[in-house]
Amino acid sequence: MADRVARGGPVARATGWARRHVPTRDSIEANRFLRPVSHRILAPSLWRFTRRSVPRGVALGLFTGILFPLAHMPLAALTALPVRANVPVAVGTTLLHNPLTTVPLFWSAYEIGHWVLRLDRDVPGAPIASNVAANASWLHWLVSHGGPATIVGLVILAIGLSVAGYGVTSLVWRLRIARKWRARAHRAGATRTI
Repeated sequence: MADRVARGGPVARATGWARRHVPTRDSIEANRFLRPVSHRILAPSLWRFTRRSVPRGVALGLFTGILFPLAHMPLAALTALPVRANVPVAVGTTLLHNPLTTVPLFWSAYEIGHWVLRLDRDVPGAPIASNVAANASWLHWLVSHGGPATIVGLVILAIGLSVAGYGVTSLVWRLRIARKWRARAHRAGATRTI
């Protein structure tokens, strides 16, 4: 127990790991590969939490996290530069797509794509049915039904969740600011009456 207390809890260990492994501003400026673009990467507007950059970061992170399951964090960081989104928020929001949510995301994307493309609709005529019965392997299903439905569903899901994330983040930001203004006005009114 004393050894565990001396080392710190999981939060202290995670914070220590992050401090050792997350690059600092000086290390980014000194990196020879990033030096040509370091002035763009280190622009203060990309790292501040403002009412415009945070919703953009959420939308961008959700979009890249869903559409690009591999290397979504670097892609979110790179695409945050031209759209002036908050880089930490964009990178952090990509974590929506993780090992626990991959199966539900792809299943819902398949179901959405299947519904949009109407792959199970009745088509008159027997030639299509006989052709499908002749090629009833999993590869044929993947190319004809599963792949297109999942891709269309992922695009729709990414766009829908990005728009919803942008809207919810903007709304929460506005409500938070309104509450701060009300509290400030209440404090100012209370001090005037005294």
